[in-house]
Amino acid sequence: MAKKIFGLRGVPDDEAEDIRQILSEHRIEYYETSAGNWGVSMPAIWLQDEQQYVQAKGLIDVYQAERSVRVRNEYERQKQTGEHETPLDRLKVNPVSYFLTVAFILFLLYIFIGTFVSIGD
Repeated sequence: MAKKIFGLRGVPDDEAEDIRQILSEHRIEYYETSAGNWGVSMPAIWLQDEQQYVQAKGLIDVYQAERSVRVRNEYERQKQTGEHETPLDRLKVNPVSYFLTVAFILFLLYIFIGTFVSIGD
């Protein structure tokens, strides 16, 4: 029976590709499921042989620990050199989208808070 080894929802493409490569290099048979047309299915990598689960999980855990350190170091380097993106940078790139998002959030807060205030009257 198949066993899910790695969920792909919200995973960067390079990380998913690295996981595929690790599994292939170690001759671990797997298959993928996508999120489907409407994005409601479970995108994941599944093992065909449950016997390989412990080995695959160990390889993925090692990879993710190394990736975590690498990404954290890269982020710190970007912060030190001033290359990382800040909210102000995002505002400068696309101010209309930024203000529409803030306006939508404020509108939702108004609706929700207004509902509670009107119930209290």
